[in-house]
Amino acid sequence: MSTLKKEISLFGGISILAGIMIGSGIFVFGSSILERVGFSLGLSLIAWLIGGIITLVSALTYAELGTMFPETGGYYVYLKKAYGKKVAFLSGLMNFVLTSSGSIALLALAFSEVLSYVIPLGSLYKWIAGGLIVLLSVINYFGVKAGTLVQKIFLVAKLIPIVGIIFVGLFLGSNVNLSFATSEPVSFFRLLTMVGFGVVGTLWAYEGWTNLNTVAGEMKDVKKDLPKALSISTLGVAVIYLLFIFSLYRILGAATTISLSEGGAVLPIPAMMSLFGDTGMQIVFISILISIFGSLNGSVMVFPRVYYAMAEDQTFFKSFTKVDPKYHTPVIAIIGSGVMALLLLVFNFQELLTFVVFGGLIFNTLIFISIYLFRKRQPELSRPYKVIGYPYVPALAILGMVLLIISTLVESLVPSLIGLSVLVLGYFLYDLFIKVKKS
Repeated sequence: MSTLKKEISLFGGISILAGIMIGSGIFVFGSSILERVGFSLGLSLIAWLIGGIITLVSALTYAELGTMFPETGGYYVYLKKAYGKKVAFLSGLMNFVLTSSGSIALLALAFSEVLSYVIPLGSLYKWIAGGLIVLLSVINYFGVKAGTLVQKIFLVAKLIPIVGIIFVGLFLGSNVNLSFATSEPVSFFRLLTMVGFGVVGTLWAYEGWTNLNTVAGEMKDVKKDLPKALSISTLGVAVIYLLFIFSLYRILGAATTISLSEGGAVLPIPAMMSLFGDTGMQIVFISILISIFGSLNGSVMVFPRVYYAMAEDQTFFKSFTKVDPKYHTPVIAIIGSGVMALLLLVFNFQELLTFVVFGGLIFNTLIFISIYLFRKRQPELSRPYKVIGYPYVPALAILGMVLLIISTLVESLVPSLIGLSVLVLGYFLYDLFIKVKKS
């Protein structure tokens, strides 16, 4: 029987994780975050910093779980061991139907939307998105090594323009007033809530850090490399994001940055146009396309591994256990993931964004809580890596997730309710089919 091969090195792990995290968020969320904190440049940087810290401590929490249970399937494995198969099944179903498949669809649509600014696509808009999903599914069918190679290439490719913008801003930009004053006077409590809302926005841009654990079973030295890859990737991405935003402020200046943000501008475009004209605009567009492509490839690679693990556990379609004898990839799981993502292209960008965020938040919160459960229930279990700052670091990660859940419910209620409906349906499906089948 063919099995998944251990072919992911430390750099491969960093490439997968950082490649998924650095997508379109850092390019397009700058104005949104600035608006949330009352157009205060200083507070916006604090929001990005706190978001990075929450992401880092969340990743460190995941590292303990990943080295305790170094298996393909990631979050599905942790939820099953902490809460039982039913909760794990609900998380996998939610990801297959909405969250993970929606993330693939969302990234594909974002790629097509940006490409349409460079090349008019017209009615081909969603066809391009669909074609991209098919293309990357085929690439990742040919082995995890092929998919990881694409990640390595596009991680380097996307970092070149980002680092270039950082360099230009730091060394050629002007001094900027990083004022902590908001556009209108607010109370101290209101100020805290505004910063918190800004942090919630940054966490969307940092999203993707959970995905390396999904392919942990295919890492060459998971107990040593997984914590390193998680730490290096999340810390590195946080530093890059902070420097990138700060560089944009230096290029544009405070007044121009605020004025553009009020109109919801994608800040890197006017920043580069102010220095290099239309050429600068094209550079930004190409940079965003490269970033999205790398993030999408990583998603197409890792998500099917969860469905494979579920099928192995007899809580999903049996055919999803099929591994290609030559390329050692979960071929049916890859196809199923791609087909589901294609179906979700019928939804719009904002609906998909809610699907992606909401389901993940619920189960990530449960996963972080499981750290405490495992420490209490199985203190003797081998832990090659223990999360630093326990019990406070996991608690901070839980707080970050709860903030995001509240924000998502407030801002996008209807799509959130669709997500809850999938969970309710899954609850009864498990009892009707899986539980009965096992009895």
